[in-house]
Order: sequence, then C-alpha cells, then structure tokens
Amino acid sequence: MFHTVNRKVSIALLLLAIFYLVLSFKLPSYAYVPVDSDLVPIGLGFILIGLSVALFFQKDYEKEEHEERIPRKELPIVLGVVGFIIFYIFLLEIIGFILVTVLFLFFCSLFLGYRKHMINAAVSLAVPILIYILFDSFLKVQLPMGILPF
Repeated sequence: MFHTVNRKVSIALLLLAIFYLVLSFKLPSYAYVPVDSDLVPIGLGFILIGLSVALFFQKDYEKEEHEERIPRKELPIVLGVVGFIIFYIFLLEIIGFILVTVLFLFFCSLFLGYRKHMINAAVSLAVPILIYILFDSFLKVQLPMGILPF
C-alpha cells in the first residue's frame, strides 16, 4: 500500500495536516472581528489535506527516471530550517506575531548564509510590519499580539 515515495510523503503530510488543524482549532477567538485569526490556518490545513490526498493517488513517475533526494550535506540545513519553523510556531502566541516574525526572518536568513546584515534587518522589520498592517487594517484579522500592546 505504501510502496511509492508519493504515498509515504502523502501520509506524512496528512498526519502533519491533521496535527496542524488540531492546533489551529485551538487558536483563541477574538470578539468583534469579522474574520477571526484562525481562518487562514484552518484553510491552509484543509488545503494541505486535499493536496496530501491528491499526492497519495498520483502515480510516481520520477522514481524510474532519476531519483531526487536531498543531498546528505544539505540535510542539516533543511533540519535547521524546520527547527526554526517549529520554534517560530511555538513562540508565536507567547511573544507575538511581529517580534517572533522579525526574529525568525533575521536568524533564518543568517542561518541560510545571507551576510548583508543591514538589508537583512530592514527586510526582517519591514515584512512583518507590512503583513501586520495588511491583516489588521484591511482584512480586520487579529494576529497574535504577545507582549506588545498592539
């Protein structure tokens, strides 16, 4: 049943999506907002479930032509980024969207080898602030505030 790579990956993604949805449904709801902050995570979770099911039934063509794998020397980099993402998710509610996103973008870019620190800092500050303004002002979706008063 799980002989192809697509099926193994789809089962792993399906389990991840279910775990992600369980955590998304536990997000607190906010009063007086037309669209709550759990809408996007829940939608993304269901999309991931749908794509996992589609991947499960997709035929595995590439295995015969050339087998693509992550090279062993790049595996620590991939695992490091996954660690950054897990740490980001863990700290999102505690510290808040803006601060944890700034830290995530800056240190993840640094980890990936980007060495222009001033540009990295400017982008790490600008992107979360713009996303926060977009969600708060235009979409009326509250992002996790954390320790910041806004």
